[in-house]
Amino acid sequence: MRSTPSRRATATGALITAAALLAVGVQTNGATAAPVSGTAAPAAAVKGADPGALPAQLSPSQRAELIRQAGATTAATAEELGLGAKEKLVVRDVVQDVDGTTHTRYERTLDGLPVLGGDLVVAESKAGKTEGVTKASKATTAQLKAVSTAADIAPATAEKQALTAAKADGSKSTEASEAPRKVVWLASGTPQLAYETVVGGLQHDGTPNELHVITDAASGAKLYEWQAIENGTGNTQYSGTVTLGTSGSGSSYNLTDTGRGNHKTYNLNNGTSSGTGTLFTGPDDIWGNGNPTNVETAAADAHYGAAETWDFYKNVMGRTGIRGDGVGAYSRVHYGNSYVNAFWSDSCFCMTYGDGSGNKAPLTSLDVAAHEMTHGVTSNTAGLNYSGESGGLNEATSDIFATGVEFYSNTATDPGDYLIGEKIDINGNGTPLRYMDKPSKDGASKDSWYSGLGSIDVHYSSGPANHFFYLLSEGSGAKTVNGVAYDSPTSDGLPVTGIGRDKALQIWYKALTTKFTSTTNYAAARTGTLAVAGELYGTGSTEYAGVANAWAAINVGSRPGGSTDPEPGGTVFQNTTKKALVDRGTTTIPVVVSGIAGKAPSNLSVAVDISHTWRGDLVLDLVAPDGTAFRLKNSSLSDSADNVVETYTVNASAKTANGTWNLRIQDVYSGDTGTFNSVKLTF
Repeated sequence: MRSTPSRRATATGALITAAALLAVGVQTNGATAAPVSGTAAPAAAVKGADPGALPAQLSPSQRAELIRQAGATTAATAEELGLGAKEKLVVRDVVQDVDGTTHTRYERTLDGLPVLGGDLVVAESKAGKTEGVTKASKATTAQLKAVSTAADIAPATAEKQALTAAKADGSKSTEASEAPRKVVWLASGTPQLAYETVVGGLQHDGTPNELHVITDAASGAKLYEWQAIENGTGNTQYSGTVTLGTSGSGSSYNLTDTGRGNHKTYNLNNGTSSGTGTLFTGPDDIWGNGNPTNVETAAADAHYGAAETWDFYKNVMGRTGIRGDGVGAYSRVHYGNSYVNAFWSDSCFCMTYGDGSGNKAPLTSLDVAAHEMTHGVTSNTAGLNYSGESGGLNEATSDIFATGVEFYSNTATDPGDYLIGEKIDINGNGTPLRYMDKPSKDGASKDSWYSGLGSIDVHYSSGPANHFFYLLSEGSGAKTVNGVAYDSPTSDGLPVTGIGRDKALQIWYKALTTKFTSTTNYAAARTGTLAVAGELYGTGSTEYAGVANAWAAINVGSRPGGSTDPEPGGTVFQNTTKKALVDRGTTTIPVVVSGIAGKAPSNLSVAVDISHTWRGDLVLDLVAPDGTAFRLKNSSLSDSADNVVETYTVNASAKTANGTWNLRIQDVYSGDTGTFNSVKLTF
């Protein structure tokens, strides 16, 4: 590689009594949370996908061995990436495709200091050849030079600033819960020494506070902040009579799911302690009665939701547990007094649920449990910062997979839908919390991307990504799914044809685990999902076009053309012969134009489709028949995306239309690979 930046729970049968089949106090038709035995690849119905590109189902020991192997070669990997002598890589996670391609996620350090926003993913073939590197948005894989480790301000200054920020969120803490630590802040693009301060306490609504504030160590200015407690809302008493994974025998049972990493469910008894509370135990393995006044009912719902979510990730995505290591998290119910929320916390590796208004509506519905548990998966994969556009994508990821869990579970009293929190009445009028087909129906979420999206609450900036997922799954327009009516619009007024929910889920999961990083924004999410669609189905596939069209329909990127994107008028000339790009060289693609009288148009449309491991490597020009070059795209070290699937417009009105036009592709750095797929000129 070059030295310049590259882009490449269940119980055993003996422990589930007959009574347990009637145990969990709400009325369905015997839905089960029993685990399914593992397979070499996930069982998702993704017909037509390249089976080798699907995620493999790794056992915890297999994953541990891959992490060990990666950890043993971090020095060599850092050298291959061109990192400096004082920089080191730390393995964070490893996932593997069925064909043996391994995606290793690394954190970076400089002189022992964490480099926040410097996380990256390296993809290697089964033979050990580096195939690509995905880095955080705006970050760089170049050496971090001229970064002093001597701070100009005292840690107390950073702590004071963090306490002020936390106070605005409702925290009454007078000191940081963790002393300010020195870090290198890279998420803004330029490496700089900073302090990271964490403040605890409680937020306005009673949610625990874990605010991270980044302060410039030279000027004392606040650079960034994010909340590490990730919360959502939902309901309870929803899944009817189900089988739970428990532990014990005879006259003593407890809510420990021995078949799902020993996931446990605890009772906080309306306290706000940071501890676990009391493990639910009972004499008969019957839990709850369907009424929120019975303290076991909320526990049964939360326990069931965790089990169904575990099974979804294992059997559909090939992931055993939140971290992929086979270890269960735990659930805490009855948090606070009339606390109308639920949240995931990395610090306890647990989900926590309030009892809702008047302590009468515990927030433990299936979609809420899946939403919170997915925050843990996101934290242990892409690590999307819970702020700005990345925070919106974090929230949307939890909504997307919560929807996937509902459809996977197929629980009779809570069938799959594209509504979030639909079982509760937090709004007081029976409406859901969020709508995926048209997010703005909740009165606050946004349907489409716009430049200020990152400045609003992450629960509302998640709207466009939720909308993208719905469009990709089901398509636009009016339709009914599982008895629920939807009518999804598009920002450009053009229709979108869905590719199916199973494919959409698989694309989002693979992008989350192999393409997204801590600072991924909407543009980078589009690039990542397109790359995955190309790997699974090919860049000329219906699925690839569907991803591009769904993003364009929420105002992210442009449509690739074809039947779902009518031409604005004019005659199309194109070259669709695939060709490997010359590494650190020039590739020329001819397009012969004939039968057009006079000059070219002033709005000549140039649609380009190139698969590449780092688009920042490329310079694109459209060259007219007389040799005049129109610049379409410059190279940029800060462009962290992969493929180029864009439509450009040039004013070619001074040039004769007929003749041979050329798309000139210059690859300016060595070590990257790419393929030209197509170019289309519309006269």
